[in-house]
Amino acid sequence: METIIAPSLLAADFGNLERDCKMVNTSEADWFHIDVMDGVFVPNISFGMPVLKSIAANAEKPLDVHLMIVQPERYIETFAALGSDILTVHYEASTHLHRTLQSIKSKGMKAGVALNPHTAVDLLEPIVNEVDLVCLMSVNPGFGGQSFIESTYEKVKKLSTIIKKAGASTQIEIDGGVTGQNAKQLIECGADVLVAGSFVFSSENPKETILGLKNIN
Repeated sequence: METIIAPSLLAADFGNLERDCKMVNTSEADWFHIDVMDGVFVPNISFGMPVLKSIAANAEKPLDVHLMIVQPERYIETFAALGSDILTVHYEASTHLHRTLQSIKSKGMKAGVALNPHTAVDLLEPIVNEVDLVCLMSVNPGFGGQSFIESTYEKVKKLSTIIKKAGASTQIEIDGGVTGQNAKQLIECGADVLVAGSFVFSSENPKETILGLKNIN
């Protein structure tokens, strides 16, 4: 199956967000990855609703929205109304995860669960059939430009086994420190979606960088 590439707009030039959205639209990228941070669940604050509304107005590809916030269930309806196609909540921030996933799906979005680097993938075993996407954090969440955590490879393999065993169609997404150096190994371990931020937007030719990731198999 072809790998999905989701450039992370956290690494884009916020002064030229429309330009960077157009670049993603005309590139070989598949999704827009948008990190929403509240300064509580993670120490940083990023996009709010008005910025997401602006991105949605310019985006011609699915919006993969990653909520790094406490009580994400309070905002499901809001993010659906803003045009999110995939809504991912953190396992660590969701007290009633099963109910939250059902609520996301009831609003017509795909439901994702994100796991911090220290959280074991086995915890998803009871609900893996309810999850459309698992986002494995391969850096500690909250800041862009961090180094990739090597133990991620094993987590991808383990999660891939859990998904296959359950007969689920859950996609595995890797978020953080993805580059041309580790993309191939991640795909070989079972990753379906690669989120790339700094690697894409800090490169001389972002479109070529996206194409390079897309062509790895």
